[in-house]
Amino acid sequence: MSKIHQLSPRLANQIAAGEVVERPASVVKEILENSLDAGARRLDIDIEEGGIKLIRVRDNGHGINQEDLTLALSRHATSKILVLDDLEAVATLGFRGEALASIASVSRLTLSSQTEAQEHAWQVTTFGRDMETEVSPCSHPTGTTVEVRDLFFNTPARRKFLKTEKTEFTHIQEIIKRIALSRYDVTINLRHNGRQIYALKACSSAVEQERRMAMLCTPEFVEQSVTIEAEASGLRLWGWVGLPTFNRSQADLQYFFVNGRSVRDRVVAHAVKQAYRDVLFHGRHPAYALYLELAPENVDVNVHPTKHEVRFRESRLVHDFLFSRLHRALADVSPETINTTKNPIKVDLETGAITEQQPMNLAPATREFSAPANTLSHSDPVTQKQFSQPQQGNRVNDQIAAYKALHPGTSRADETQTEEIPPMGFAIAQLHGIYILAQNTQGLILVDMHAAHERITYERMKQAFDNNRLTAQPVLVPIQLHVSQKEATAAEEFSDLLSDFGFEVSRTGDETIAVRQIPVILQNADPEALIRDFLSELADHGNSDAIIAARNEILATMACHGSVRANRQLTIAEMNALLRDMEITERSGQCNHGRPTWVQLSMNELDKLFLRGQ
Repeated sequence: MSKIHQLSPRLANQIAAGEVVERPASVVKEILENSLDAGARRLDIDIEEGGIKLIRVRDNGHGINQEDLTLALSRHATSKILVLDDLEAVATLGFRGEALASIASVSRLTLSSQTEAQEHAWQVTTFGRDMETEVSPCSHPTGTTVEVRDLFFNTPARRKFLKTEKTEFTHIQEIIKRIALSRYDVTINLRHNGRQIYALKACSSAVEQERRMAMLCTPEFVEQSVTIEAEASGLRLWGWVGLPTFNRSQADLQYFFVNGRSVRDRVVAHAVKQAYRDVLFHGRHPAYALYLELAPENVDVNVHPTKHEVRFRESRLVHDFLFSRLHRALADVSPETINTTKNPIKVDLETGAITEQQPMNLAPATREFSAPANTLSHSDPVTQKQFSQPQQGNRVNDQIAAYKALHPGTSRADETQTEEIPPMGFAIAQLHGIYILAQNTQGLILVDMHAAHERITYERMKQAFDNNRLTAQPVLVPIQLHVSQKEATAAEEFSDLLSDFGFEVSRTGDETIAVRQIPVILQNADPEALIRDFLSELADHGNSDAIIAARNEILATMACHGSVRANRQLTIAEMNALLRDMEITERSGQCNHGRPTWVQLSMNELDKLFLRGQ
C-alpha cells in the first residue's frame, strides 16, 4: 500500500474545483456573487469564446485591502463567516471561501482591487505548481476586477467535456439572467466577443422592474401573468405568476429566489405543482418568477456544493404558505382581471429598448358599445334584416332583466354592480352548437360552452363537498398494509388528518397499518394505492395531494357528465347566464383538464385581420 502523503495546495484546489467549477458559467456565478456580497451596484462582464478564453468581471464594490489579496486566493479564506453560529444564519450569497482558490487552480487568474481607504490599487496573480502569488501596484477605480483566462488549460480532461462556444455562453447568459432577476437595484452590462448582449440599468420603480422582467423573460410572460404579494408568519412572497393559459412545453421559465438566491427546491416545486393542479393542461409546465423572503436563520443554504439547493427549517410552513398564496392568486384570476391587464410590451431587438404599446386608434369616430337585444335566440325565426339591424332601446337593461329572470335572488347591491358592461359582455349568437359569441367593450369573446359549464359545475361541486363532512363507510375486513417505518409513523402522527378525509387508519406494527374505514366517494377506487400515496406525501411534505387529487378526479368526471353538451341549442338568456356565472367562478378560464374556456379578440386584432386603417 502506498504511503499517506499531503496533497499539494494546487492539487487540493483542483479537486475542490471539480465541485465548484463545472464550466465557465460556474466561474461567472461565483465571481458575480462575490461582487454582490461586496456591495457592488454595477457589474461589467466581458466574455470571449464562451468564457473559455476570457471571463472578466468588474464591479464597483468596496474592494479588497492590499494585505488581504493573497489570502483571498487561499482555500477557506472568507470575510463572511467567522464562527459556527454565523453559518446558522448566512445572509450572503457566498460564505465557504473556496471559489477563488478553485478558479485560480484551473486558470490564469488576475485580481485587481482598490478600497476607498487605499491610495492606489493593487493586483495579485497566481503562478507555479504551488500557486505562488505576486502582488503589485496597478491602476483601478474603487472596486474589484477578476480576470480569468484559459480556463482548464492545465486540466485537459476537464476541458474536453466542455460544449461548443454557443452552448457555454448560453449557460453564462442564464446565470446572468438569474442574477439580474434577483437584484433589480444593480446595473448589469454583458458583452460577448466585443458585442453588447445586455445593458440593464438599475431599477428604481415597479414599472422598471417589470420592464427588466419583460426583457429577460419575454414581454408575453409579463403580459400574461398576475403579480402576487403576500406576507404571513415571518414569510413574504412576491413576484409574477403566469396565467395557466401561458404554459410551456418544458420548465424553462421558472425562477424561484430565496433571500435573493436562485434555488431549486422540491418543497417549492411540490407547492407550485399543487397550486396549478387542475388549471394546467397535462404535460405542460407553468411559468413564474417568485421571490421568498424569510429570516436567514430559518433556511440552511449549506446543503450543496454549488448552493443551488436549500433546506427550510420549517418546510411544512413554507409549503403551506406558498401553496395557499399561489392557489388563491390563480383562483382570483377572472375575466375582469384578464381584460384589464397591462398594455402590450414591445422590445426593440436592435437597441433592447422596451416600450409599452398603446392601442392603435384606427377609426376617426369613437366606437360605442351596445349590448345585443335579449329577444334573439336560436329558436326564433330571425330574418337577415332583423339580424343585421340592431334594435333600439336600452339593451343593457334588457340583458340585466333577462339575467334577473334566471336569478330571482339578485340583490340590490348586485343590480348596482351590473349597470356597467360586464367583463364577458353579452351573448350575440351560438356557433355550431359549440361556441358562444359574445361582445364586450374590448371586442369579441369566444366561449367553449361545455368547457366553461364544466368548470362552473366542478367548482360548485367542490364547494358543496367541502362544506359537508365526508361520508365514510367501514370495510368488512380491515385492509392490512405493509409500509415503511417512516410511512407507518406518518399514519400515526396524522391520524386526525386521515380521519378528516374519511379514512380510519391505525398502526398495528413497526411497518404495518390497518385501514378500517374509507370515504364513500372513493369506494370504487384502489384504497391500497391511495393510502400508500397519501402516506408517502405526508411523510415527505406533512400534507397530501393524493386524496384531494383522487377526489377532484371523481368530481371532475361527475361535472363533465353534468355539464351542457355540444350541439345543445341555448337561448340568448341562457348564454348570458353562463357568461355571468363564469365571471364569478374561480378558475373559470380553464376547464377541469386545463384547456382554455374562452378567448378574447380585441377590436385592434379584428381590425388587423381586415387590414383596417392600413
